Amino acid sequence: MGNILVCDDERSICELLDIALRRDGHKVETVTGGELAKRKIDSALFDVIVTDIKMPGVDGVEVLRHAHQISPDSAVILMTAVDDYEAAVQAVKAGGATDYIRKSPGLVDEVKLAIARSLTKISLSRQNFALRRDAATRNSLDNIVGVSPPLEKLKQTIRTVATTSSTILVFGESGTGKELVARAVHTCSPRAGEAFVSVNCGAFPETLLESELFGYVKGAFTGANQNRRGLFEVADQGTIFLDEIGEMTMPMQVKLLRVLQERTVRPVGATSEIPVDVRVIAATNRDLDRQVTEGTFREDLYYRLNVIPIRVPGLRERREDVPLLANHFLKKYAPGAGKSIHGVEAASLETLTGYDWPGNVRQLENTIERAVALETTSELRVELPAERPKARAVAAGAETAMNMNMNMNMSVAAGAVLPEGVNMENYVAQIERSLLQSALGQTHGVQVRAAEVLGISYRSFRHLMKKYEL
Repeated sequence: MGNILVCDDERSICELLDIALRRDGHKVETVTGGELAKRKIDSALFDVIVTDIKMPGVDGVEVLRHAHQISPDSAVILMTAVDDYEAAVQAVKAGGATDYIRKSPGLVDEVKLAIARSLTKISLSRQNFALRRDAATRNSLDNIVGVSPPLEKLKQTIRTVATTSSTILVFGESGTGKELVARAVHTCSPRAGEAFVSVNCGAFPETLLESELFGYVKGAFTGANQNRRGLFEVADQGTIFLDEIGEMTMPMQVKLLRVLQERTVRPVGATSEIPVDVRVIAATNRDLDRQVTEGTFREDLYYRLNVIPIRVPGLRERREDVPLLANHFLKKYAPGAGKSIHGVEAASLETLTGYDWPGNVRQLENTIERAVALETTSELRVELPAERPKARAVAAGAETAMNMNMNMNMSVAAGAVLPEGVNMENYVAQIERSLLQSALGQTHGVQVRAAEVLGISYRSFRHLMKKYEL
């Protein structure tokens, strides 16, 4: 079903098409002049624009040119009488119009067929856009490597929930492969033939994320020179994966909640809403329960997202999968590096299996990739990764905080929680400031890395830096 604009100076034709197209499930708006059509195109996103060619004032060809400039993704179908048939043919040949229809007693049926053809082309175009935007190939359960009981349980859960359209919340530590799980759900679902669109909610400022997800119309903000569809529309009939959902700001949470409730999106600056049929899969490595308690994540949105929770186990919980993964990554990276390496040495596999892998599968993959690049023999020897900067920085910060606590406790009266004259807010602030300074020292002042060391977003890090005037 599509969002259709009908333009004809004959009101009876507008009313006839409005009734017929709405019966087919389309959302329809009608106008009786070319100037009104141009205004509608400026303020809303339409899948298909159906316009008469010969109209007083602004004619259909001018509407076509305006649509091509402002809303290039929209299909334009021209309706023509016998006397302006040549103009319609020329418009199609020039590449501006998608189709043309002669006005006849069978007008309604012909318009329906032309709209169906246009919507099919639009659907294919959006799928191609999604595939180009998301460079990774489609993934199935075969791409989730491992045979351990926790992983087999995860695969069975994916098979079970994939057949539904329920919203899913995937949670687990960083590097466990949450997006891989989301892709597997999509590939095993009835929506597998449609688009899978992935977006990292923590990678965009609030205003950019809104326009990325919901789209915008011309003039919505500086630089918005034409209409653009959002990723929810691109993913229509398919799946959208919202990674790092815990990074989303409260105002954006409100807007996402409305989309989940109403199943419609409103592009930035638009005056109307667009229906979408999208399965939403969200993911986070944060404790959303805690964020709800702290007031940084909406409780109603949490329950909307957490319809089907899926936990991805950490690598330390499935150590028997480490050898399989190590050899999987060896086969992935050795050809690209021009290396002929037949396998991982037994001693290295034993060492890898015994390691805790705080960075999980992603850390193991990076370790194997580095080992392949450095290997000069036919057997891969792997050294364990060095201790993470995060662990060292946090340990240093914790030691500082402990020293502060010990010094303060020296003056704590019996039975008191904090020293006299010290409140909790100031005490916590001193600890936070100390952790920030430790992380900055560890990363030689590189703030992006310092944020990673502390396990917080760069936006949160910048907020704390400003708060403590560092």
